Amino acid sequence: MKWLARLKAINWDKTGVIGVPYLWLILFFLIPFLIVFKISMSEMQVSRIPFKDIVTYVEGNLNVTLKLSNYLFIFKDPLYFLTFVSSLKYAFLTTLFCVLIGYPFALCMARAKPEHRSTLMMLVILPFWTSFLLRIYAWKGILTSNGILNNALMSMGIIDEPLALINTPFALTLGMVYAYLPFMIFPLYNNLVKQDHRYIEAAMDLGATPLVAFFKVTLPLSLSGILAGSLLVFIPAVGEFVIPELLGGPDSLMIGRVLWDEMFSNNDWPMAASVAVVLILIVLVPFVILNHHQEKRGGGSLA
Repeated sequence: MKWLARLKAINWDKTGVIGVPYLWLILFFLIPFLIVFKISMSEMQVSRIPFKDIVTYVEGNLNVTLKLSNYLFIFKDPLYFLTFVSSLKYAFLTTLFCVLIGYPFALCMARAKPEHRSTLMMLVILPFWTSFLLRIYAWKGILTSNGILNNALMSMGIIDEPLALINTPFALTLGMVYAYLPFMIFPLYNNLVKQDHRYIEAAMDLGATPLVAFFKVTLPLSLSGILAGSLLVFIPAVGEFVIPELLGGPDSLMIGRVLWDEMFSNNDWPMAASVAVVLILIVLVPFVILNHHQEKRGGGSLA
């Protein structure tokens, strides 16, 4: 039997290794995304299920009703546009500061003695032992008018009155950088620790200074780690909700808060689902384009 012979010819070990990630993506990304997309195309209704079915069958008639007005409203209403821009701005600033802070730390970890690397790695992992919510609340206690930072600055005579730090873009950016910095350090360290030091030695033998060797050798070889870390930081930072709610002020409205209000305050699930779909596409499309260019350059996939 031909089909039995074909089954025996399949390399099941290789198929399993390749198939498990695809199965994971289908179950936990594609199917949930299609469900959210279906809700975004439906009508809102006031009932236990706050949206109507897009496919109905009544008296032998099959009706498919797709509502596009939510998407049109998102692109027409300036509030949504400004909120998306604000989310992208804070996500970009968070990613930029994470690169500037995380790169030196990852480089020091990679250049440290092997017996010290595990200790440095533990210092990066240590904050994850505490609840994310508690860590953000701790920053709220530090930055308030009568918090630790203001009291310390006033006791040293640096300031005469408390600084307005909480509920500001500064507090929001600080909290997001603190929360997502480890996600930048890990891929950078993984990249830098694998670099061949002989390249740097060769560059210095040819007359390059340590700074020139860094910009000519180390930094170009670590671009894939920078890109991977930037994606790990930027993608969740765009839709962040907890940090803007606790540390950000009214001028730092982000799309996560808008999505929450649409779903739970307005009970408008189709509108909230439309916002979520647009947010996913805003993040996913650049990632696919960047991944395509990375593969063409021979650097391998970022996924």
